[in-house]
Order: sequence, then structure tokens, then C-alpha cells
Amino acid sequence: MKKTIFLTIALLAGHATLTPTTKAANPNVMNLKTSITDDAVVFPETFEQDTQKLLEGWFMRNYTATDDSYTAKKDVETSDEAIKTRLASMPTVIEMPFNSIVRQYIDRYTKNGRPQVAAILGLGLYYMPIFEQALEERGLPQELKYLPVIESALDPNAVSKHGATGLWQLMLATGKGLGLECNSLVDERRDPYASSRAAAELLKQLYDTYGDWSLAIAAYNSGPSAVNKAIRRAGGDPSKADFWSVYPYLPEETRGYVPMFIAANYVMTYYPQHNISPVLPTKPIVTDTVGVTERIHFDQIEAVLAIPKDELRILNPQYREDIIPGNPEHAYMLVLPSKQIHAYLMSHDQILSYQADKYRRRTTVEPGKATEPVPELADADTQIPDGQQIPASSASPTTISHKVAAGETLTSIASRYGVQASDIRSANNLRRNAVRVGQVLTINGVDPEVAAAARKDADTGMLAANSKQNVDTSATQTQAQTRQNTQQTKKETASSGSAKKKETAQNTKKKGSSAGKKQQKQTVHTIKSGENLGRIAKKYGVTVDAIKKANGMKSDAIRAGATLKIPAK
Repeated sequence: MKKTIFLTIALLAGHATLTPTTKAANPNVMNLKTSITDDAVVFPETFEQDTQKLLEGWFMRNYTATDDSYTAKKDVETSDEAIKTRLASMPTVIEMPFNSIVRQYIDRYTKNGRPQVAAILGLGLYYMPIFEQALEERGLPQELKYLPVIESALDPNAVSKHGATGLWQLMLATGKGLGLECNSLVDERRDPYASSRAAAELLKQLYDTYGDWSLAIAAYNSGPSAVNKAIRRAGGDPSKADFWSVYPYLPEETRGYVPMFIAANYVMTYYPQHNISPVLPTKPIVTDTVGVTERIHFDQIEAVLAIPKDELRILNPQYREDIIPGNPEHAYMLVLPSKQIHAYLMSHDQILSYQADKYRRRTTVEPGKATEPVPELADADTQIPDGQQIPASSASPTTISHKVAAGETLTSIASRYGVQASDIRSANNLRRNAVRVGQVLTINGVDPEVAAAARKDADTGMLAANSKQNVDTSATQTQAQTRQNTQQTKKETASSGSAKKKETAQNTKKKGSSAGKKQQKQTVHTIKSGENLGRIAKKYGVTVDAIKKANGMKSDAIRAGATLKIPAK
């Protein structure tokens, strides 16, 4: 007569139980794998939080298109036997057993998490080849590439409540121990390439320790100490232990880790059978890398190459402050769309010189002395030495409106007003650098003197508005007074005789000649390294177009050492 044995494992914090079995008194591992149940399954925080953030991210909004048929076609009802058969058919080294816990995670993906699965499948087109290469280099099973799916939902900037960071959710000490650079500017835990190589090395070490992939994966999540404690508490032969035999003694969140890993492998393989369609890129995600040996800010690359800063961040998430701290002793890798690599190499010097003073880092500082003495503002009749910089106005920046003229680009408009193209895009909710003729743009942070000069050129399409310092009011009053004085002068001139007119004309000619000589001394500027037309125009309170017209220039290109004629305000 066969004995029916009921095994119940009581836990302080869990509800895991083993279902009845008719086997020997001590159930074997396979019985546990297939019959174990748990009424207190914990879903990782990343599943709800990171995937939702992913759906709302810049990449999803700008570079993908979703076949939303999965919203109309619901999940197909699938039996346990069908799922068990599919899992057994997957060509994997790591065991993929089926039980009720695995089923709960599969349902979580295929029923409630359908939009997230579609997004993860789309992002996988970019990230999976990176993971596969790192795993292949260490000779590890390819199915491990789905660990980042449950760790971070393929968000390189994901940070857990415990501080684990990046696609592979590595702790700070672990990352540094694996040779990753982690400091204020660079965090290679966020670097898809570097972190994948580090994670592959860690997984290999864990497998070499336990000799079992299920325990190695559990230790990746909770750390070896938690797994070792669970093995000791489970008793028996440690060499024969696996994840399922120590399941009840593992931390609550770790108990769901291996089942969710199995579910992720299932869903990433059999998503068509559940009516889930992946997000597809609308543009090819083809990238290349270039070594950077100078300190460069993303704003400089964006301004010169017109690559959106958000795209630079997606491709280079390891640079925490948008700064690549390159130096001659250490080249940092910059990932760009492959089409832009040649443009970067050709525009290298221009990128470095763009607003170089703003992004330059001081190497020496003399205590108690200003690094760059600021000259006093010159009076109208004061001669300005050749090349001397005029300090910016101390008044608060102004907001103006600009009407796009034919031939203008976002970069040229930004240069005209001494602001950044990214700021104009942000203020006007523009996704790209493209602008159309007649479009009215709001431009913030314009120097009041530059704004005043722009108002005088209103006939070219520039309209001033919303001055924070009431520049409009003072300018209007000044213009009204000037018109009144001019009309009075005309009346006096009309009443005088021809001799008076002749004398006035001669005096005016002399004064104009003298003023012209004085103005010529004031408006010759020698171009310094790192300057551009926008900065020069801002210094002298004129527009870029006015400088180009005075010098017969067809483009904004200038070179250090050359001289420019600066027209009068």
C-alpha cells in the first residue's frame, strides 16, 4: 500500500507550501520544481515603475512606432500544459521548469504588462546584441540576456531603492570591484557595453561557486550570503541543492527572481502566441564609437552637429552630468549615430571652440585675484582698444519673440541672440532643429542690449516682447523724444536762410567725418580663439546679420586672428 505524504514547510515571512506527492518520503528536486506553490508572490518594483517610465521616455516618443493591435486582441487563453511544452522546447542550457509560481509571472507579462512587453521587445533590438556579445565572450548561456528585462526593464538609468544602478542593477561596491568607473561624472554601471561585460564576469564567478545556474541567478539578485544561509537552513547535501530546494528559506523578493527570469524567457520567445506586437524603430538604430581625449559637453556637440541632447543621453547614459571628461591619458568612448561619426571628426575643432570659455575648466586660480578683470563700461565717446571685450550688461536677461526669416536655421538664430539651440527648442516645444519661414519663436535669456538692437531691426522680422526689465518702455520713450527733437530741428532749419543751411551742412559734414574716424577705432575687433559671431555681436550690442553685412560675409564661419568691422549700434 502506497503512503501519501503531505509536506508543509512553515516560514516566518512566507506562505510557500509543497503540494502532496506520492513519491518517497523525501521529495526529489524535480517534485519541488513542478509542484511548489506560493500565495505571496512579490513582483519587483522595476516591473511597474521602470517600464512605465520607459513608455514615456524620449526614445519611445521620437524613434518608435507601435503596432497597437495588442490592445484590440487580448491575451490568448493558454493551458498549463501548452506553456509547459513550450518551455521544454526552448533551446536553453538553464532549466526552465513550469509551476504555479512561474505561471503567475507569465500571466503578469501577457495580461497586465502588454504595453511594457511591447516596449521592451522594441528596445531589445538595440540592447540584446550588446548583451549577447558580452555573454559570448565569457562562454555563458545566451538566455541570461533576459536578466536585464527583470532587473531594469532595459532602462540604463534605473536605480533601485537600495542603490543598484543600470541595466544590470549593479551595486556601487560590486561595480567598482568589477573594474567599473563610478564617480561624479562617469558611472559605467549605466554604460550598456561596460556593465554587460562586468555582469557577465560576475555571473561566471557565481556559477563557478555554486555549480548550478538557478542558485547563481538567485545569488546575483540577493548576494551569495543570503543564498548560503538558505542552503544551510534547508539542510541536506549542499552539493545537491538548487533554487527550488532552498526556495522557502530565501528572502521574499529573491523567491520570485528565478520564476520571473523563466517567465521573461518565455514571453520574449512566445509573445506572438499571446497577440503582443513589439514596438518597432522608425529610424535605424545603427551606432559607432569615437574616442574623446578632451573635456567636451553635450551642449557643444548638440550645437555643432544638431544631434538632440536627449539622443546623446540615450546612447551615452554613463555621463551623469552631460560632460565627457576626456584627457590625453584616457580616451572616453562616445557613441553616436553611425552617420554622424564622420561629421564629428570633421567638426572636432569647431565643437571644442564652441562657447569654449563657458565650458573650460580652470586649472590654476590665484587666491584673492579675479581670473579675468572686468573693464568698466565705456562711454559713447570713449575709444575701445582693438579686440578688447565689452562686459555683458548686468541687467536681467530678456525674453523676446523672433519671426523666422528665409535662410535662417535654429543654430543661426541661437547664435544671433547668444543663446543655445536646445533652450529655444525647449521653450517652443520643438522636437527637432527644423524651423519654417514665418514661424514665431519665443527666445529666453537674451541680453537686454542684444534685445534692444533686435528691436531696431524689427523690419527684418524680429519682434521684441515680454522684457523683464521694461526695456520696451524706456526704448519707446527715448524714440518719442528723438522724434520730437527732430521735428523741432526741421522747423528751425526751415526758418533760417540759405547761408545758415550751408554752414549747418558744413558743420554736420565735419562732425560726421570726425565721428566716423572715432567709430572706426571703436569697431575693429580681432577674433580670439573660441569666439563666434553670436558672442561678438553680444559684446558690442549689435546683431550677427549686421556684422556679416559690414564684412561681406556669407556664412557664420570665422577664424582666430582675423579682424571684423563692427557696425554702429
